[in-house]
Amino acid sequence: MGAKRALIVDDSRSARLFLSRILEKYEIEVETAENAEIAIEYLGHHRPDVIFMDHMMPGMDGFQAVQAIKNNPRTATIPILMYTSQEGELYLGQARALGAVGVLPKQIKPTDVSKVLYQLHLVADRRSSEQTTFRPVNLSVEESTDEERAASAAKPLTEAALREQFAELRRVLVASIDTQSERIAADVRAMLHDALPPIGFSGGAHESSAPRNQWAWVIASLALIVALASTALWWREANLRQDLVATLADVQKAVATREPAPKPAPAAAPIQKAVEEAAAAASAIGLTPAAAEAVPAPDTAATPSDPESPLAEMKPVIAAVPYGVHALDGARLEIIRQLLGRLAADDYRGVVEVRTFPGRFCLVGNASEGYSVAPEESAFSRCEVVGNPYEESLQPSQRESLAFANLASEYRSATKGGMQIQVVQGEATATLVPYPQVSAALTAGEWNRAAGANNRIEIRLR
Repeated sequence: MGAKRALIVDDSRSARLFLSRILEKYEIEVETAENAEIAIEYLGHHRPDVIFMDHMMPGMDGFQAVQAIKNNPRTATIPILMYTSQEGELYLGQARALGAVGVLPKQIKPTDVSKVLYQLHLVADRRSSEQTTFRPVNLSVEESTDEERAASAAKPLTEAALREQFAELRRVLVASIDTQSERIAADVRAMLHDALPPIGFSGGAHESSAPRNQWAWVIASLALIVALASTALWWREANLRQDLVATLADVQKAVATREPAPKPAPAAAPIQKAVEEAAAAASAIGLTPAAAEAVPAPDTAATPSDPESPLAEMKPVIAAVPYGVHALDGARLEIIRQLLGRLAADDYRGVVEVRTFPGRFCLVGNASEGYSVAPEESAFSRCEVVGNPYEESLQPSQRESLAFANLASEYRSATKGGMQIQVVQGEATATLVPYPQVSAALTAGEWNRAAGANNRIEIRLR
C-alpha cells in the first residue's frame, strides 16, 4: 500500500509547518497550499487522502473552498477536516451542511490529529485514547423547543434519579470533609515537627520534665483546634446539603407542574423604532408605491398569540427582490443585519421570521439558454413562461446564502439562543399586489410590475 497523502490549506506558514510535522510522524506525505485557489488548482491534477482546511483565509474562505470541492465529482469524496480559531457551535452546522467530516480547533493538538487519522483509517492503530477536542459533525446542533427542554429536564428528576443524586452528594460531602480533615492534620504535624526540640540525653530529670509538660499543653490545644475545625466544616457541609436538597425539591415541583418562568415583555418603543427604520431602508431599495400601499396589517398566524403584546401591532418589514437574484443577499441582507443589531442592542428575545415570496414573472427564452424578463411593451400573450424558474431551481440548502447563515448563527450565539432567526418559504399565491386581469390588451410590463412587487421578503417579529 502506498503512502497516504494529506493537503494542508492555510495562509499561515507557521500553521502549515506545525501541522506538517505532526502528520509526517505518521509517515503521511504532506502537500501545502497558502490559499484556497491554489488548493483547487492542485486538486485538478492530484487526489490526496485527506484535506485540512483553514476557515479564515484571504480571498476564497474555507467554507467556499469546501463547497467548491464537494461540488466537483472528482474531488467530492475526499474527506475534509476544517479548523477554526472561533469557539462554540457557530460554524459546526455550516461545516456539516457543506460536507466537512469534522471541525478541529485552530490550536491543533497531536492527539486530535491521531484520533482523526484513526477514524479515517489513515493509520494502523490509535496512538492515544485520551479525550480530544475533535468534534464529529454528526452531532446534532439543532435548537430544542421549550417543550423538549422541559421534557429533557424532567427525565433526570425521577425518584430513582434523585436518590442517586443524593447518594452522590453525600459521597462528595464526606470526601470533602475527609480531605479538609487530612489537610488540617497534615498542617498540625508539620507545625509540631518544626516546633518540637530534638530529643537529647544530657541533663537531669528536672530539666526535661518542664518542657515535656509545656509541649503536652501545646499538643492538646492543637488537637482541640483540629476537632473544632472539623466540627465547623461538618456543620457547613450539612447546611449546604440541606440547601441543595431544598433546591432540588423546588426544581422537581416546578417541572412536575410545568409552569414556565414568565418571560419579560419586550419594550415596545425601541423595538418599534428599529422595525420602522428597517422598513424605511427596505422601501428605499425598490418597493413600488403600489406595493407599499398594500402592506398588510399583522395577522394572527405571524404575530404573538397574546393580543396585548407590544409586537402585535407592528407591521412586517417588506423588501422587494429583483428577478434572478438571491433573496437573502445584497441590500436585503444589510437590512436584516441592521435590524438584528438594533434588536440585540435593545435586548430583544423572540423569533425573527424571514419569509420569502416568489413573484410570477412574464418571461421569454428557453430552458437551455435561460429566461429573461419580457420587454414592457410586448404583449402578455407572447410570454414563454409565467413563473419564477430561478426560485424554483434552488435547493432547500441554497435558499439561505452563506453570509445570511453566518449572520443568523452569529446573533443566535451572541444572545445565547434568546434571538432565533427562522427562514420560511412563502407561497406564490400569497400576493401583495393583485395581478392584472388577463386580456388581449395586457402587456408584459403591466404584469411584471405586479410580479416585481410580489417577489419580496417579509420580516416579522414573534
